[in-house]
Amino acid sequence: MNTKCQPVALGVAIGALWASYVFLLVPAVMWFGGWGGGLIGPLGTLYLGYDLSLAGALIGAVWAFGDGFVAGVVIAWVYNKVAK
Repeated sequence: MNTKCQPVALGVAIGALWASYVFLLVPAVMWFGGWGGGLIGPLGTLYLGYDLSLAGALIGAVWAFGDGFVAGVVIAWVYNKVAK
């Protein structure tokens, strides 16, 4: 059984999921009257340019994809080392 994890594939998957969440949080806050609004500020300190606007959501999604991609690659690398 091949237990090897593909680092780039996992990086893209986690990056895409995290970027989707960070992007979709902005319309959720706008449309649902502040639901989740407490997360915009802290994420804005982590992802420069992320705020309660369409441009901010796009900027945050780009940052989040990069962050998630790196996390996915590292997770896959550690998994492959431990699974040997």
